[in-house]
Amino acid sequence: MREVDLAVLREPGGGLVVAWMATLRRDLMLRLRRRSEVMNPLVFFALVITLFPLGIAPKADLLATIAPGLLWVAALLATLLSMDSLFRADFDDGSLEQLMLCPQPLALMALAKVAGHWLLTGLPLALMAPLLGILLSLPTGSYGVLSLSLAVGSASLSLVGAIGAALTVGLVRGGVLLSLLVLPLYIPVLIFGTGAVQAAVAGSDVAPHLAILGAMLAAALMLAPWAIAASLRISING
Repeated sequence: MREVDLAVLREPGGGLVVAWMATLRRDLMLRLRRRSEVMNPLVFFALVITLFPLGIAPKADLLATIAPGLLWVAALLATLLSMDSLFRADFDDGSLEQLMLCPQPLALMALAKVAGHWLLTGLPLALMAPLLGILLSLPTGSYGVLSLSLAVGSASLSLVGAIGAALTVGLVRGGVLLSLLVLPLYIPVLIFGTGAVQAAVAGSDVAPHLAILGAMLAAALMLAPWAIAASLRISING
């Protein structure tokens, strides 16, 4: 499957959409074969949320107050945990160089890999969050906003984190450096994502927070793929 997909990418007449879908399909299949990479962020997210109430007083009011921030911080760290492996396997086996040599724009091919990461990490985190919110006594009416804010926000986290992953892909132990690079850029997403859930809990208008999250995602979709492509070229070619 790997050779077939790379052949599609090298075919000039294959078309951009065909190449993009082939890259996405290949990335999803390879990630599903490495199930530990897919499960580790989800297990980490579940463990943090499950164990945290045991470390503080199990009071429903207290847990409901800290639940929005706790869920978002845990989801952010779970996403960051999976970012280091985004380009690592392709770099190790030489597939990344082949991707850079294909006639299609590297920025769009990198976007396909980020989309695969979000489908197997960000989207499952968004779907899991309401179930874990029950453990934190989160009000039922805020579950939809929690899932929506995490779905939109985690896409931005994946795009921004991919820039750091591309810059550190050539380093032997780039995980710590990756965290230092991208954590400051994650803070705005964390603030407005948490704010959306807090507004839903308080019964306030959540539209401004979600609109800002959407605007950040739109900006990331426009700018991040080109930054990822430039970072990959710097890492691979020096």
